[in-house]
Amino acid sequence: MKNIKINNRINNWYKNKINNFYYKQAKIKKLRSRSWFKLKQIDEKEKLFYSGMKVIDLGSSPGSWSLYVSSKIKKNGYLISCDLLSMNPIPFNNFKFIKGNILDKLIIKKILKILNNNKVNIIISDMSSNISGISYTDNYNNMKLFDSAFKICKKFLSFNGIFLIKVFQNNNFNDYIKKIKNFFLKIKICKPKASNSNSREIYILAKKYLI
Repeated sequence: MKNIKINNRINNWYKNKINNFYYKQAKIKKLRSRSWFKLKQIDEKEKLFYSGMKVIDLGSSPGSWSLYVSSKIKKNGYLISCDLLSMNPIPFNNFKFIKGNILDKLIIKKILKILNNNKVNIIISDMSSNISGISYTDNYNNMKLFDSAFKICKKFLSFNGIFLIKVFQNNNFNDYIKKIKNFFLKIKICKPKASNSNSREIYILAKKYLI
Protein backbone atom coordinates (compact mmCIF):
# COMPACT_ATOMS: atom_id res chain seq x y z
CA MET A 1 0.00 0.00 0.00
CA LYS A 2 2.83 2.39 0.86
CA ASN A 3 4.54 1.80 -2.49
CA ILE A 4 1.26 2.50 -4.30
CA LYS A 5 0.95 5.88 -2.56
CA ILE A 6 4.53 6.76 -3.45
CA ASN A 7 4.02 5.81 -7.08
CA ASN A 8 0.82 7.87 -7.19
CA ARG A 9 2.67 10.92 -5.88
CA ILE A 10 5.36 10.56 -8.53
CA ASN A 11 2.79 10.00 -11.28
CA ASN A 12 0.80 13.07 -10.20
CA TRP A 13 3.98 15.14 -10.22
CA TYR A 14 4.71 14.04 -13.79
CA LYS A 15 1.14 14.72 -14.97
CA ASN A 16 1.25 18.22 -13.48
CA LYS A 17 4.54 18.83 -15.24
CA ILE A 18 3.45 17.86 -18.74
CA ASN A 19 0.17 19.78 -18.40
CA ASN A 20 1.97 22.91 -17.22
CA PHE A 21 1.66 26.01 -19.43
CA TYR A 22 5.38 26.73 -19.26
CA TYR A 23 6.27 23.15 -20.08
CA LYS A 24 4.26 23.50 -23.27
CA GLN A 25 5.79 26.90 -24.01
CA ALA A 26 9.27 25.45 -23.59
CA LYS A 27 8.43 22.83 -26.20
CA ILE A 28 7.08 25.49 -28.59
CA LYS A 29 10.15 27.71 -28.15
CA LYS A 30 12.45 24.68 -28.34
CA LEU A 31 13.98 25.39 -24.96
CA ARG A 32 15.72 22.63 -23.05
CA SER A 33 13.28 22.82 -20.13
CA ARG A 34 10.65 25.07 -18.59
CA SER A 35 13.08 26.10 -15.84
CA TRP A 36 14.34 28.72 -18.33
CA PHE A 37 11.20 30.72 -17.55
CA LYS A 38 11.76 30.45 -13.80
CA LEU A 39 15.19 32.05 -13.98
CA LYS A 40 14.02 34.64 -16.49
CA GLN A 41 11.17 35.72 -14.21
CA ILE A 42 13.42 35.96 -11.16
CA ASP A 43 16.02 37.90 -13.13
CA GLU A 44 13.49 40.34 -14.59
CA LYS A 45 12.41 41.23 -11.07
CA GLU A 46 15.76 41.13 -9.28
CA LYS A 47 18.20 42.18 -12.05
CA LEU A 48 20.70 39.44 -11.25
CA PHE A 49 22.85 39.34 -14.37
CA TYR A 50 24.92 41.81 -16.35
CA SER A 51 27.55 41.75 -19.05
CA GLY A 52 30.91 40.37 -17.97
CA MET A 53 29.73 38.40 -14.93
CA LYS A 54 31.43 35.20 -13.82
CA VAL A 55 28.84 32.54 -13.01
CA ILE A 56 28.68 28.99 -11.61
CA ASP A 57 25.54 27.01 -12.48
CA LEU A 58 25.07 23.94 -10.26
CA GLY A 59 22.80 21.12 -11.37
CA SER A 60 22.85 22.63 -14.83
CA SER A 61 21.60 19.77 -17.03
CA PRO A 62 19.82 19.91 -19.44
CA GLY A 63 21.13 23.47 -19.72
CA SER A 64 18.22 25.92 -19.71
CA TRP A 65 19.65 28.10 -16.96
CA SER A 66 23.08 28.05 -18.56
CA LEU A 67 21.59 29.14 -21.89
CA TYR A 68 19.73 31.99 -20.24
CA VAL A 69 22.81 33.10 -18.32
CA SER A 70 25.03 33.06 -21.41
CA SER A 71 22.58 35.41 -23.16
CA LYS A 72 22.86 37.90 -20.28
CA ILE A 73 26.55 37.91 -19.42
CA LYS A 74 27.57 38.31 -23.08
CA LYS A 75 30.85 37.31 -24.67
CA ASN A 76 33.02 38.91 -21.97
CA GLY A 77 31.38 36.86 -19.21
CA TYR A 78 32.41 33.42 -17.96
CA LEU A 79 30.22 30.42 -17.16
CA ILE A 80 31.00 27.15 -15.38
CA SER A 81 28.21 24.57 -15.35
CA CYS A 82 28.23 21.40 -13.22
CA ASP A 83 25.99 18.35 -13.21
CA LEU A 84 26.02 14.64 -12.53
CA LEU A 85 24.26 14.16 -15.87
CA SER A 86 25.71 14.95 -19.27
CA MET A 87 24.71 18.20 -20.93
CA ASN A 88 24.83 19.35 -24.53
CA PRO A 89 27.35 22.17 -25.05
CA ILE A 90 26.29 25.80 -24.73
CA PRO A 91 27.10 27.97 -27.78
CA PHE A 92 29.21 30.30 -25.68
CA ASN A 93 32.97 30.74 -25.94
CA ASN A 94 33.75 31.26 -22.25
CA PHE A 95 31.99 28.12 -21.08
CA LYS A 96 33.20 25.07 -19.17
CA PHE A 97 31.16 22.03 -18.19
CA ILE A 98 32.12 19.76 -15.31
CA LYS A 99 30.44 16.36 -15.23
CA GLY A 100 30.37 14.97 -11.73
CA ASN A 101 28.55 14.66 -8.42
CA ILE A 102 28.42 17.92 -6.48
CA LEU A 103 28.80 15.85 -3.30
CA ASP A 104 32.24 14.77 -4.53
CA LYS A 105 35.15 16.89 -3.26
CA LEU A 106 36.76 16.60 -6.70
CA ILE A 107 34.21 19.10 -8.02
CA ILE A 108 35.76 21.85 -5.92
CA LYS A 109 39.22 20.94 -7.17
CA LYS A 110 38.04 21.06 -10.78
CA ILE A 111 36.37 24.46 -10.31
CA LEU A 112 39.46 25.75 -8.55
CA LYS A 113 41.62 24.69 -11.48
CA ILE A 114 39.37 26.42 -14.01
CA LEU A 115 39.08 29.66 -12.03
CA ASN A 116 42.76 29.74 -11.12
CA ASN A 117 41.98 31.14 -7.65
CA ASN A 118 39.57 33.77 -9.03
CA LYS A 119 36.06 34.30 -7.66
CA VAL A 120 32.65 34.46 -9.33
CA ASN A 121 29.89 37.06 -9.03
CA ILE A 122 26.94 34.71 -8.70
CA ILE A 123 26.28 31.04 -7.99
CA ILE A 124 22.94 29.58 -9.05
CA SER A 125 21.45 26.18 -8.34
CA ASP A 126 18.28 24.54 -9.61
CA MET A 127 19.24 21.17 -8.14
CA SER A 128 16.93 18.72 -6.45
CA SER A 129 17.38 15.10 -5.49
CA ASN A 130 15.61 12.32 -7.36
CA ILE A 131 12.11 11.98 -5.96
CA SER A 132 11.64 8.86 -3.86
CA GLY A 133 8.18 9.74 -2.59
CA ILE A 134 9.42 9.31 0.99
CA SER A 135 9.41 12.75 2.62
CA TYR A 136 12.19 12.11 5.12
CA THR A 137 14.52 10.71 2.45
CA ASP A 138 13.78 13.50 -0.03
CA ASN A 139 14.28 16.21 2.61
CA TYR A 140 17.56 14.69 3.76
CA ASN A 141 18.93 14.37 0.23
CA ASN A 142 17.94 17.91 -0.70
CA MET A 143 19.61 19.24 2.44
CA LYS A 144 22.83 17.46 1.44
CA LEU A 145 22.69 19.15 -1.96
CA PHE A 146 22.09 22.51 -0.29
CA ASP A 147 25.07 22.04 2.02
CA SER A 148 27.32 21.11 -0.90
CA ALA A 149 26.15 24.11 -2.94
CA PHE A 150 26.74 26.44 -0.01
CA LYS A 151 30.20 24.96 0.50
CA ILE A 152 31.01 25.86 -3.11
CA CYS A 153 29.51 29.28 -2.48
CA LYS A 154 31.82 29.93 0.48
CA LYS A 155 34.80 28.81 -1.57
CA PHE A 156 34.22 30.71 -4.80
CA LEU A 157 31.74 33.57 -4.33
CA SER A 158 33.19 37.06 -4.38
CA PHE A 159 32.47 39.79 -1.83
CA ASN A 160 28.99 41.28 -2.47
CA GLY A 161 28.17 38.23 -4.61
CA ILE A 162 24.79 36.56 -5.12
CA PHE A 163 23.57 33.05 -4.27
CA LEU A 164 20.33 31.73 -5.80
CA ILE A 165 19.24 28.21 -4.89
CA LYS A 166 16.12 26.07 -5.15
CA VAL A 167 14.80 24.57 -1.92
CA PHE A 168 11.51 23.08 -0.78
CA GLN A 169 9.09 24.28 1.88
CA ASN A 170 9.22 21.51 4.45
CA ASN A 171 10.30 20.88 8.02
CA ASN A 172 13.87 21.79 7.10
CA PHE A 173 13.07 25.17 5.56
CA ASN A 174 14.14 27.30 8.52
CA ASP A 175 17.40 25.36 8.63
CA TYR A 176 18.22 26.56 5.11
CA ILE A 177 17.88 30.17 6.20
CA LYS A 178 19.82 29.65 9.43
CA LYS A 179 22.77 28.20 7.54
CA ILE A 180 23.27 31.27 5.35
CA LYS A 181 21.77 34.27 7.19
CA ASN A 182 25.08 35.37 8.74
CA PHE A 183 26.86 35.30 5.39
CA PHE A 184 24.64 37.67 3.38
CA LEU A 185 23.26 41.14 3.95
CA LYS A 186 19.97 40.47 2.15
CA ILE A 187 17.92 37.27 1.91
CA LYS A 188 14.53 36.89 0.27
CA ILE A 189 12.25 34.15 -1.00
CA CYS A 190 11.23 33.97 -4.66
CA LYS A 191 8.36 32.02 -6.20
CA PRO A 192 8.31 32.64 -9.97
CA LYS A 193 5.04 32.17 -11.83
CA ALA A 194 6.62 29.38 -13.88
CA SER A 195 6.89 27.32 -10.70
CA ASN A 196 3.70 25.34 -10.08
CA SER A 197 1.55 27.04 -7.45
CA ASN A 198 0.88 23.70 -5.75
CA SER A 199 4.57 22.84 -5.64
CA ARG A 200 6.67 23.31 -2.50
CA GLU A 201 9.51 24.48 -4.72
CA ILE A 202 10.81 27.97 -3.91
CA TYR A 203 14.07 29.84 -4.37
CA ILE A 204 16.25 31.48 -1.76
CA LEU A 205 17.94 34.59 -3.12
CA ALA A 206 20.85 35.79 -0.99
CA LYS A 207 22.59 39.03 -1.95
CA LYS A 208 25.69 40.92 -0.83
CA TYR A 209 27.96 38.13 0.36
CA LEU A 210 29.88 39.36 3.39
CA ILE A 211 32.92 37.09 3.58
